[in-house]
Amino acid sequence: MEYLDSLNEPQRQAVVHTEGPLMIIAGAGSGKTRVLTYRIAHLIYHGVDAYNILALTFTNKAAAEMRYRIQSVIGNEAKNIWMGTFHSIFAKILRIEGHRIGYTSDFSIYDTDDSKSLIRTIVKELGLDDKLYKANVVFNRISAAKNRLVSPKEYIGNPVYRADDESYQRPEIGKIYTIYQKRCFKANAMDFDDLLFNTNVLFRDHIDILNKYQHKFKYVMVDEFQDTNISQYLITRKLAAVHQNICVVGDDAQSIYAFRGADIQNILNFERDYPSLKIIRLEQNYRSTKNIVQAANSVIAKNQAQLKKSVWTNNEQGEYIEILKATSDAEESRLIAQDIFESKMQHQLSNNDFAILYRTNAQSRSFEEALRRLNIKYRVVGGLSFYQRREIKDVIAYLRFTINHNDEEAFKRIINLPKRGIGDTTVAKIRVAAADNLVSIWEVLTHAHKYIKGRPAVTIDNFATLIKSFEVTTQEKDAYTAALEITKMSGLMKELYEDKSIEGLARYENVQELLNGIKEFVDNPENPDKSIGAFLQEVSLLTNADEEEEGENQEKVTLMTIHSAKGLEFKYVYVVGLEEDLFPSQQMIGSRADLEEERRLFYVAITRAEKRLTLSYATSRYRFGRVKDCEPSRFLEEIDERCLKERKIDTFPVGGNILPSKTLVKKRVKPKSTSTKKITYKPSANFKPSDTTFIEAGMKVEHLKFGYGIVKDVQGDDKSKKATIQFDEVGEKVLLLSFAKLKIHG
Repeated sequence: MEYLDSLNEPQRQAVVHTEGPLMIIAGAGSGKTRVLTYRIAHLIYHGVDAYNILALTFTNKAAAEMRYRIQSVIGNEAKNIWMGTFHSIFAKILRIEGHRIGYTSDFSIYDTDDSKSLIRTIVKELGLDDKLYKANVVFNRISAAKNRLVSPKEYIGNPVYRADDESYQRPEIGKIYTIYQKRCFKANAMDFDDLLFNTNVLFRDHIDILNKYQHKFKYVMVDEFQDTNISQYLITRKLAAVHQNICVVGDDAQSIYAFRGADIQNILNFERDYPSLKIIRLEQNYRSTKNIVQAANSVIAKNQAQLKKSVWTNNEQGEYIEILKATSDAEESRLIAQDIFESKMQHQLSNNDFAILYRTNAQSRSFEEALRRLNIKYRVVGGLSFYQRREIKDVIAYLRFTINHNDEEAFKRIINLPKRGIGDTTVAKIRVAAADNLVSIWEVLTHAHKYIKGRPAVTIDNFATLIKSFEVTTQEKDAYTAALEITKMSGLMKELYEDKSIEGLARYENVQELLNGIKEFVDNPENPDKSIGAFLQEVSLLTNADEEEEGENQEKVTLMTIHSAKGLEFKYVYVVGLEEDLFPSQQMIGSRADLEEERRLFYVAITRAEKRLTLSYATSRYRFGRVKDCEPSRFLEEIDERCLKERKIDTFPVGGNILPSKTLVKKRVKPKSTSTKKITYKPSANFKPSDTTFIEAGMKVEHLKFGYGIVKDVQGDDKSKKATIQFDEVGEKVLLLSFAKLKIHG
């Protein structure tokens, strides 16, 4: 057991404690992946069958890395572990057991675009206003309901949901949700949320299936437990109910996905669900310098809802953290690009050593421009991913419809691609014929003359014959051979090849790269199933973090949102845009819970840095086409001042010459002296926003940020109602009451 020798004492305890419920609270950079990996290896080393271990992660990359590490310790037995993302593991179970709830094993998995397309279709069919019922809004509402395990029937019957929808003038969301689920079921399709929702339904309604997997998985492990939602937690708790050997690894200080349904209470209340729980804290940080660790600790200490731990490091003290003040967002990006240029020259660093982290994707533009001017190569993480490109989705749709003839979204995408004279009117007739005759779309396609009159019936019949030939090909040949034939016979390849524009050439090359990926899948000896269906499942369950970036091996500065950066590390990190209403976001200061999540996001940003951390803000910024004055983020004031310093930055001409022009002294001032609007107000402990429907002039109110004040005037009605308030500390403010979050004191 040489692998135990490389662990510190808490890590070793976590690895060898194998029986009963265990929670490993793993601080940033504390080696949690190593612990989880060695714990699984330790179980197998001591005779546990790999088939009896379930390990759940949040990315396929994390699962692949863990499996590789385990294999290096215990050999090929690692291949038998049930290890993967929640969605991939439960999709696998649903492929096997889904017939019990009415699905076939070749069900399609709808991505977000498919779901939104279906929602737009339903909204149009119901004659609803598509500006009120925007696909994105409706999709998020349905997704949130599923993550709370609320079915369409329960949604419609819930007066709280109904009142909420009516207040936003969207009373038909429950009806859309109902139709959406019926259409998915009819199409033999599930969206991502259904993979969890339907697994819960499967285990709830079929106790024999639940019992089967409870006895199969004698040891259940969950990575990044702080990111689980209610649905994920209930499944894992059910699976571990028999043997009680559940091990969760996480850090409440890095819970930043509430907007996706993650529930921090899962980790905060885990001990309540398992009274015999053993808790082990991994508090030694191996990643960052002492200054960075101390700064992160000082920030996260301000949160009330947390599991106490004391993260420390034996690493060097390191450079002081720099706070860069810029006069505008353009200057902020220019100074940071120049600092990267200078640091590379002085310390012989590569572009890969640098990352620029921001709160919102829109902030990347100015940094891209500044880096281009200095000829610094960069990559933007979170742009249009490979599998979201139009030509790739076209090919995938052909593959999906070939193996699942009920996939309505795939059908709509390919029926006239390439153009074959089947327009929107004919497509509408096909769908109406299917609905009126209570048959599937495939039934209409294969008996077109029975349901459709005139010339279109011939074209439809030819299309159905083509798909039938593809079906035979997929049954007889491996995924690569079948996909190659489908792209050729469908006419897609020919159309792309004949487009000689730069864009057309790029699209043709992208399809060739897709085929290369399918060939790689087929040639991989670890994939026993070489079929199109197996390939589609793997692709449909990819997360953004799993997809390789183009030119990944090239040296590039990384630009990404902080949410995307979770789990990564870089030598030099710039956290930018640290201004009130941007970071923390204006939408995240209305309650303590939201603000604490935003503070956790800042903690994640700080702890991505290994050697040097720079924080920046601008005193003015373009927002929505206008220049807006900005004040420094409250988070800057929360950093231990002993971690901060001042530094000179040399600025170079735009052309990227190394000869310096003038030297600007940029003071990394202690944030408390940077704002002319210093606010020291701390909200009352029992602060809870009041209903402001009947607010009147003369009332005394309390605001989370501005403190106490007197209402001077109220104007407008409903969502446009505004109040003019004279605050004790900051003077007069005009606030929109639908966003203000005020507590009325009388």
